[in-house]
Amino acid sequence: MHHLLRRKSTLILFACMLLAGGSASAQLRDRINLPGTDEKPYHLGIIIMGAQSRLQINQHPLFLQRDSVLVSSPENTFGLGIGGMHTLTISDRFQVRVVFPQLLFVNKAITYKLKYPTVEEAPVITKNIESILLGVPVQVKFRSDRINNFRFYIMGGFKAEYDLSSKARAKNAEELVKLQPVDYGIEAGVGFNFYLPYFILSPEIKISNGISNSHSRDPDLKFSNVIDKMKTRMVVFSLIFEG
Repeated sequence: MHHLLRRKSTLILFACMLLAGGSASAQLRDRINLPGTDEKPYHLGIIIMGAQSRLQINQHPLFLQRDSVLVSSPENTFGLGIGGMHTLTISDRFQVRVVFPQLLFVNKAITYKLKYPTVEEAPVITKNIESILLGVPVQVKFRSDRINNFRFYIMGGFKAEYDLSSKARAKNAEELVKLQPVDYGIEAGVGFNFYLPYFILSPEIKISNGISNSHSRDPDLKFSNVIDKMKTRMVVFSLIFEG
């Protein structure tokens, strides 16, 4: 009898432990992190970016008239950036974001194939254009309903960038392809808000396209005079940390 009672007590205790564990797991799973953060009118964040960059090139009519440069082709390059995210909540659906300051370090590249290379040049040569972009993107963000600790959103906006390393006015720059210091563009992308216990983590991917001609054409430079217009194209992956 004692053995049977002991066995029943053990089974009841084990069942209670299972129920308690299941209840605690359900509470942990259903717990809403940062419940008041969506009502904040303003919050600050940090954005870390990785970007794939490529120039869109329109050839100048001179390219067809001369044969010293046979091919000028843009290359895919990669860059890194960081910025401060300022978010203003308009409603539960809409937010306005301003990234300032935003610093993006990119290395744009163009490969040329030369018909008559000099002694110092190879038949195929790549010209790198290093840029340090100080940007101010302004974006509108449309959010889905919050499901526990998750939201989906889409965003779009406008950006202005200043190239701190621009050599548009450089003299004796025979080996340079010059870019204008100021560029403008539009952006669109998607992202996800994950509400963690102490902050919101938002992976985001966006397309950023320049709308202005960033090429400072110099008819005296053989690597520049064959190109008419250049516009920037970037795919940017970001991790955003917001409080």
